[in-house]
Amino acid sequence: MKKPTVGATVHYVSYGTPGGEYAKQCRAAIVTEVRHDGPDLHAPVLSLAVLNPTGMFFNQDVTCSKAHDGGTWHWPEGG
Repeated sequence: MKKPTVGATVHYVSYGTPGGEYAKQCRAAIVTEVRHDGPDLHAPVLSLAVLNPTGMFFNQDVTCSKAHDGGTWHWPEGG
């Protein structure tokens, strides 16, 4: 697996809404911190600046998910 670095672009998966009005969506995110103390030593825990169409937010302690679960990060396809 590639190793993310500060300033790299990854995908953050939004949660969507409980009632399903809005589905999970991949959003561009800039890595602001990399930690290697998470549950999977091969996939670091990240802090992210997430870019949404209506603004941005900051999220800490984001884990990697190849299944693209809500609230996680992954590499863009082909990245």
